[in-house]
Amino acid sequence: MRLVTEPYLAQVSRSPKTGRHIIAQFDDNFVIVYQAYRQASGHFAASHGYFGGEFRLNRMSWIKPNFLWMMYRSEWGTKPGQEVILAVKLKRSAFDEILANVVHSSYIPDLYSSEAEWKKAVKHSSVRLQWDPDRHPSGAKLERRAIQLGLRGEILSRYATEWIIDIEDISEFVQQQHQYKSGDWTNLLTPRELLYPVTNPDIAKKLGLSDP
Repeated sequence: MRLVTEPYLAQVSRSPKTGRHIIAQFDDNFVIVYQAYRQASGHFAASHGYFGGEFRLNRMSWIKPNFLWMMYRSEWGTKPGQEVILAVKLKRSAFDEILANVVHSSYIPDLYSSEAEWKKAVKHSSVRLQWDPDRHPSGAKLERRAIQLGLRGEILSRYATEWIIDIEDISEFVQQQHQYKSGDWTNLLTPRELLYPVTNPDIAKKLGLSDP
């Protein structure tokens, strides 16, 4: 597997316990995001290196840089229609462009002059931002929030093809680690994830990020 992993307990020891943070596997050139699909769509993407076949460009598609939030959402790849877990290696410049274009999924008075303005922004947005409780491997809620990003329109079209560096089917790894999701987690391996830096203060404010 090309994804870099480490003991889950090592990641827990350095991760913030509260706040809104983007936690991801990345370097100077890429960011890993996760998606879950039914077999036909997932296998097509992994074998071709882009999203096509049954993939629909006319609906919103959600990406998650946080592995354990994806495990919660897909029930460790056991939820019907989410059996194939993909690790998508996305150009870092593209991920930053996605972050720069977010509109929150709920009205935030500090960011929008009125609810009407927010609704107008949502209607025309290509990227939807949602913060959800992050999760323990067992699925229990954490105080920390995890980000997920809904893509549609031109952004989704670019994501599905030109922004992708690589797509890896990590379903077998997920199945192997599923047995360790409860208990003391000593044997659990997870992708190595770090705090993702957003250096533009205006974008960080719009995202609602907490201080590191």
